[in-house]
Amino acid sequence: MKREIRTTSDGSKTLYINDLNENYHSHHGALQEAKHVFIDNGLKLKNDCEINILELGFGTGLNVLVTIDEFLKTDKNHVIHYFTLEKYPVNEPEVKELAYDSFFDEPDIKEYYQKLHQCEWNKTTEIFPNFFFTKFECDFFELKNLNLPEIDLVYYDCFGARVQPDLWEKPLFELVAEKMKRGALLTTYSSKGSVRRILEELNFTVTKKPGPPGKREMINAMKNE
Repeated sequence: MKREIRTTSDGSKTLYINDLNENYHSHHGALQEAKHVFIDNGLKLKNDCEINILELGFGTGLNVLVTIDEFLKTDKNHVIHYFTLEKYPVNEPEVKELAYDSFFDEPDIKEYYQKLHQCEWNKTTEIFPNFFFTKFECDFFELKNLNLPEIDLVYYDCFGARVQPDLWEKPLFELVAEKMKRGALLTTYSSKGSVRRILEELNFTVTKKPGPPGKREMINAMKNE
């Protein structure tokens, strides 16, 4: 898929897919969207000393980077195991031009950003002490074949339903739910009524929350059993 880099309203960049007319992130601000949806309404709600995170999908690596930034500010003594899936990896020139590391104060963030993209697929890498990262180059539906520990937190960041409706239907949510432990949290930028109903059918408690800039609402869902 042909991609181009565009600058969003908060100054951070995103990738745009011409064939789909779709951005990887909100044009209102890629960085502020990632922080709002996945940190403020995700990671900050989980106080476990050891946490397993599942992300769909890796994309530009921005969600991992904001997670690392938050971890280094607050939870250095905790342990994070981060698992992410991606079918269409970005390339090295795109990573350099996105330059996400320039938006963070942590002096080693550039090294970590590069390491996330350069480390081997399908192999666990300790990015720095207590932060273990595994990326799988595969379709999201191959999740059923992955041997993962029970997941505490899901970053559900698939492309929108307009371009990939199958990623917002019950079969994929069922696969994700099977990987989650009781009390685990799923957070997503979506606020679709159909998504809420699917999650409720799968015995999640669904809460609508204020969305990031440019979006009125988003969804948090806690697995009940």
